Amino acid sequence: MHIKISHDTTYSFTKAVFLEPHYLRFKPKAMPFLEVKSYNLQLSVTPSGISEQLDAEGNVVHFCWFDGMHDSIIIKSEAILDIAPFLAFNFLVHPTSCNLIPFQYPEQQRPMLSLYMEATPISNALFEYGQRILKSVQSNTISFLLQLTKQIHIDFSLEIREVGIPFHANDTFQGKTGSCRDLSWMQIQLLRNLGLAARFVSGYYYIEIEFPHYELHAWVEVFIPGAGWIGFDPSNGIATANMHIPVCSSVHYENTMPVSGSIRGDAHATLSTNLHMEMMY
Repeated sequence: MHIKISHDTTYSFTKAVFLEPHYLRFKPKAMPFLEVKSYNLQLSVTPSGISEQLDAEGNVVHFCWFDGMHDSIIIKSEAILDIAPFLAFNFLVHPTSCNLIPFQYPEQQRPMLSLYMEATPISNALFEYGQRILKSVQSNTISFLLQLTKQIHIDFSLEIREVGIPFHANDTFQGKTGSCRDLSWMQIQLLRNLGLAARFVSGYYYIEIEFPHYELHAWVEVFIPGAGWIGFDPSNGIATANMHIPVCSSVHYENTMPVSGSIRGDAHATLSTNLHMEMMY
């Protein structure tokens, strides 16, 4: 099946400004279940130069730079994707010692995963929340990841918050509410405090509903030996499959922002976005 994603982002400024170099992260990542059949990126301001490249974590980014003064910029991203069936649990945890938490990653993997295991200290209450779930599944790794994801969905209220960085894990846990990025960042910090390598993912989640209103989505990926990076979506309480379309994944959420850059000038900016996804038969 094919999915078309049209994502428009507009920055309007109260005065003309100079656009410093920007990184744009909109192009979906190729996955075993996902082929990018076509991709088009258009800017209302013609850049002096633009380069499609891979960042340090293997994400596709467009690096662009500009001349002149501008009072707005419109970024139009359009992708047509070929989506194939995907079995989320078609793997064997190996070595078998990784079937129970805590475990040690194989020696050759530890240096590569070390950044994804660097945890922010969390409250005793949040850590004990994870420990209770771990105990309930007899420390089984995959069962824990599924149950934790499901339990966050049950215990926390999902809110729509279109702008702003994720809240601290402790604040999200205490308030029992958060956006998709808040819940994901909280889950990542809990997993890291339990010794697991986890990263933040930003992308699209397609679901057929009668009155769709799509926004960028965030979820979690955990590295399990024998499985690789596998995804979990606490906002929906599920493991990810072929309708979760990743754009960027990183040790830190800051590296997944769709637009990163700055302006030179004395002006205020207004952001507006429009995301449309449709199945093409």
